[in-house]
Amino acid sequence: MPPKKAIAFGKIGTFGQLTIGSNRDVKKDDDNKGGFGKFSKNDDEFVSEPTKAVEEAMGFQGFGKGKTSRDFNLDSLLEESKLVARERNMKKIAEMEAAAAEEAAKKDQEDLIGPPMPPPPAPEPVASTAPKVKKPKDDSDEDSSDSDEDDLEKGIPASLEVNLNHGTKPVSALSVDHAGARLVTGSVDYDVKLWDFAGMNSTLQSFRTIRPCECHPILDLHYSITGDAILIISGTAQAKVVDRDGYEKAECVKGDQYITDMARTKGHVAGLEAGCWHPRDKQEFLTCSQDGTCRIWNFADVKQHKGIMKCRSQNGLRAAPTSCTYNRDGTLIASACNDGSVQMWDHRKMFVNTSVLIRNAHQPGTDTSSIVFSYDGRNVATRGGDSTLKLWDIRQPKSAVHSADNLYSRFTMTDCIFSPNDRLVVTGTSFQKGESGGKIAFFDRATFQRVYDIDVPKTHVVRTLWHPKLNQVVVGGGDGSVHIYFDADKSFNGAKLCIAKPKKRIRPHEGMSTVRVITPHALPMFREDKPRSTRRAMEKARKDPVLSKQPDLPIGSKGSGGRVAASGSTLSSFIVRNLGIASRIEDEGNPREAILRHAKEAAENPYWVSPAYNKTQPKPIFQALESEDANEEPDSKKTKTT
Repeated sequence: MPPKKAIAFGKIGTFGQLTIGSNRDVKKDDDNKGGFGKFSKNDDEFVSEPTKAVEEAMGFQGFGKGKTSRDFNLDSLLEESKLVARERNMKKIAEMEAAAAEEAAKKDQEDLIGPPMPPPPAPEPVASTAPKVKKPKDDSDEDSSDSDEDDLEKGIPASLEVNLNHGTKPVSALSVDHAGARLVTGSVDYDVKLWDFAGMNSTLQSFRTIRPCECHPILDLHYSITGDAILIISGTAQAKVVDRDGYEKAECVKGDQYITDMARTKGHVAGLEAGCWHPRDKQEFLTCSQDGTCRIWNFADVKQHKGIMKCRSQNGLRAAPTSCTYNRDGTLIASACNDGSVQMWDHRKMFVNTSVLIRNAHQPGTDTSSIVFSYDGRNVATRGGDSTLKLWDIRQPKSAVHSADNLYSRFTMTDCIFSPNDRLVVTGTSFQKGESGGKIAFFDRATFQRVYDIDVPKTHVVRTLWHPKLNQVVVGGGDGSVHIYFDADKSFNGAKLCIAKPKKRIRPHEGMSTVRVITPHALPMFREDKPRSTRRAMEKARKDPVLSKQPDLPIGSKGSGGRVAASGSTLSSFIVRNLGIASRIEDEGNPREAILRHAKEAAENPYWVSPAYNKTQPKPIFQALESEDANEEPDSKKTKTT
């Protein structure tokens, strides 16, 4: 086959202009001679003019006469579409974030037990030795200070109160678990009571009472971070750990009191003063004793202490710690001693030297009853036995940041606490002669002004606790009562669960259920049928006087009825008929005839007296009976018988 020839079109140029309209003149480009050329017809043949019928049918006249084509800028269109898409995406993202935030808020509100943690307060001013200059107060300053005090006062849950009765002796220890479900109280009467807010009703009774340390007063109680164990500090040298139901789990070992070096003993050798759990480790707890040491224990192995810290006075002698605690993250251990000092050790290092030492924090010779860290960890509050409350900055511990005086206390267990929002410092006071009762004093942390007081009538305030989740203030009184203060709107659960729960009423038919013996392998004739309805069985048992244990009816007005009705009308006749006389004798019968009725039997078969005197006793002669018709003779004419 011959090879195919390629089709050559020549040089492709521009087409000529084809104008359709009223103008019939066609301009030709003479220079443009390339391209496809002409196939068949001339350019003039393609010129046409629309007819009138076509114009009327299509609805226009001419094909764009006098109009120019529209120019499209692709870059501007692309930018506009990008802006529109970006705005649409931002709007969708904002809507999705709002919906997610709303769902998270609802979920948090359902799961949250207590109020959320407030934002951290403003940094406290560092104490300095320079004299303070009082600035003149403007009206704006007074208004702002009044508003701040009003805000602090509104945050205190003190509108409602519930009283629990522990006993008659002072409540020296109390603690609430982290979930806020249970409360434990201890007293100097050696008893520990467990309270369950969800299980209590309006009677406010504890569900268990234990005496874990025999005849030793309870000085301190603490729930672990998980709430499954309770640390009990008593007057003995051995601390105990019980579970949340009061059953003993562990007891610390006692040291050898004849060893001088306390580091070589396995435990305390003197009475305990205080103790607490580690805030992060559920196996570790801390105790302090009068032997001058603070010891760290492991719950899994209480046969020997895990670490020991020796408290020393300024002259190098032994100082007895009166209270101890951890900071909020467990990296610092603080102890207040009876020489007025406050000593702190770093938990991450060896307990050889103190990391923070405050000498003469309180008056020497007094018992500093409490030491507590703030939630942010920058400040420490101490409650001294010299009727003072002081706030310290651990960054510059040379002098106290603030101090409050005239806070009288009779007990060595009076403590101080920080509010959950870290803006208030709270402590309790005892009443003196002429006062009506103790008080709970609230101090502003920034200025240490006394913001608010709660009067507790006719009792001393020994222990104080402000739970962050429940937002309720629990107070242990000197008369054995426990006061719980809360607010209807700001507090959650806790005492609110039990005050509105009525006392359970026992229905009468609940006590009439009979014991049913189940014998699955018994024969049909001995098998007890299962009652189809418990209610019908109870009603049937109620009608039965034996099953229902019906009491005896009282004696009626006519002398009948009662348990003695079958034997006689009175109790005396019942005794005579059943106990006094062996055989029944009619009241109308002759007693002489009744005796002589047995004369023949007694003569033939003597049993008691007659056999002994049968040979020596003369024969008895009885007077014969005379008839009623015979004339009776006088007594002087009757024959005498010897």
